Amino acid sequence: MLLLRNLGSKGKPYVYQSQRMDMTARVLGWVLEQLQHNSSVVLASVVATKGSVPGKSGARLAMRKDNTWIGTVGGAGLEKRILSRCEELLTQSTTTSEVVTFGLNKGAKGYEVQPLDSLCGGQVTIALELMMPMPHILLMGGGHCSEAISKLLPLTGWNYSVQDTREAFAHSGLYPDAVELHAMGVVDFFENETHERLSRFSDILLLGHDYQEDLERLKMILHTAQSSKSSLDGNEFPRIGAIGSRSKWQTFASACIDDGIEQAYLSDVRCPIGLNVGADSPEEIAIAVLAEILSLHKGVDVDSPTWREK
Repeated sequence: MLLLRNLGSKGKPYVYQSQRMDMTARVLGWVLEQLQHNSSVVLASVVATKGSVPGKSGARLAMRKDNTWIGTVGGAGLEKRILSRCEELLTQSTTTSEVVTFGLNKGAKGYEVQPLDSLCGGQVTIALELMMPMPHILLMGGGHCSEAISKLLPLTGWNYSVQDTREAFAHSGLYPDAVELHAMGVVDFFENETHERLSRFSDILLLGHDYQEDLERLKMILHTAQSSKSSLDGNEFPRIGAIGSRSKWQTFASACIDDGIEQAYLSDVRCPIGLNVGADSPEEIAIAVLAEILSLHKGVDVDSPTWREK
């Protein structure tokens, strides 16, 4: 292990352990990677210690939504308790944080201290933070509505990607902030997609110029969700929305039923998309659509009364 030495304020050498710093970088990098792939993450960090403890200040571990984890806060019973708490926090749907102090012996006392069956004898304070990924929207069909939506997304800090069968409607000149650009046929696109890969998107919006293309997209998305028994919740699998009229949706629904799609999955598809605010132009539709996605992302009932109405 490489040790970097320097002199402290009293002339005594102190040691920076590069291995620990490397682990911190790996944990934080892993956290960012999971958030980019639409996975919620809990980050646990040792923020203070007193006496003999297994994990020093700065030690970290992180866990994602499938309970895979990386890093350490010291091991043994302390780490077991933290991992258990991470699992509990990951069942929540909104961001939260907490700070917990553990006394590393059975007789630890104090209303702020949780005792552990340990012989270390010290105290360790750990901060836990549940982080939720920001939406990543796949715009399928790169027409006027997609372009209007894409111009608003950088202002929110959300990501977006684009798929269109026409190269002229899926290039970086038109969508400079897109994470992914797919100028290819519908079948070609889904050949490379699985349930796990599609889950990198929080939302998929069907905005194509050709209803047959959107119908093909819808069938392939719902077959993927149905075969994996996934919920269209934006977490386990993307939420699905389609622009269109009543007659267009009736045609879609009938064709999907004939193709073996269960009614329960069709019922979870939003059509029409966007909050009902009288939107007409692509720019107005973009505002209505993003407002709807924001409410779903935040878990807010837009019909609930405000504080003035209660």
